[in-house]
Amino acid sequence: MKPRLLITLGDVAGIGPEVVAKAWTALHEWCEPIVIGDKRFLPKTIQVHNSSTVNLANIPPGVATAEAGQAAYDWLCYAIDECLAGRADGVVTCPIHKVGFQLAGLHFPGHTEVLAERTGARVHAMLLYDDALPLAVAHVTLHQELAQAVASLTTAGVMEKIQLLTDIVPILCGQAARIGVGALNPHGSDSGRFGDAEARIIAPAVAAMQQRGVTVEGPIPADAIFLPSTRSRFNGIVSMIHDHGHIAMKLLGGRRAVNVTAGLPNIRTSVAHGTAYDIVGQGIADESSLIAATRVAAQLAAQRKKS
Repeated sequence: MKPRLLITLGDVAGIGPEVVAKAWTALHEWCEPIVIGDKRFLPKTIQVHNSSTVNLANIPPGVATAEAGQAAYDWLCYAIDECLAGRADGVVTCPIHKVGFQLAGLHFPGHTEVLAERTGARVHAMLLYDDALPLAVAHVTLHQELAQAVASLTTAGVMEKIQLLTDIVPILCGQAARIGVGALNPHGSDSGRFGDAEARIIAPAVAAMQQRGVTVEGPIPADAIFLPSTRSRFNGIVSMIHDHGHIAMKLLGGRRAVNVTAGLPNIRTSVAHGTAYDIVGQGIADESSLIAATRVAAQLAAQRKKS
């Protein structure tokens, strides 16, 4: 029996509705999909449940609004609750716009933080996963100003992300985890010339996890760890900041990359792109990331049912 996956429509002023419409037939290969959103933005043949009372009748395309932000939040919360109640097997999210969240008075910088708070997940991580490599990348820090992200790095935080990858990589890749840990500073600080985060924070985390029996090495300079000769040693990489992992994975995998939230009690995957306001209404949005995200969610759901 195929898993029941809830596809949240995200910000309706973006390309979410278009990629859902384009991908709809393909999604049935992997799951029983149900869209959580507003049916006025989709063809009548698509099954839609609207859990929000926000009136979206006059939403302008390609513009962030409080109404669209609130509706996207309402749909996500409903999908999470359905999974926690056992009435759905996973959530696949279309993109939101963080400004829309702000305008709606929501303090969350993105999907991941909503999921963590609503499910009570203390330890969690955003992963980007490409099953063609195969490689999963976890980020120690996420949606923060860069200076704040650097200041918030801790040995415990690095260890948490190594452990999350160690747990989820075998499920994603079907292989024992082999983890590489990226450095923060240029050239891995060059023996302390460009900072001390590597010696003070990252190396102790790697050593502690090695003592626990985890196959992990690092810190490895962030501009070298994704090179073919290096990344081929790993099926999991821990990046210290958002852009170290995201830029590399989007260049390597393009639309193959799937966003996976590790550490949650429920399955959640997402497209690896944003709302793309600049191309809304042009009919050129690429649905392949949504198809990939749905396929990975279905695979995770199947593995969970076996365990």
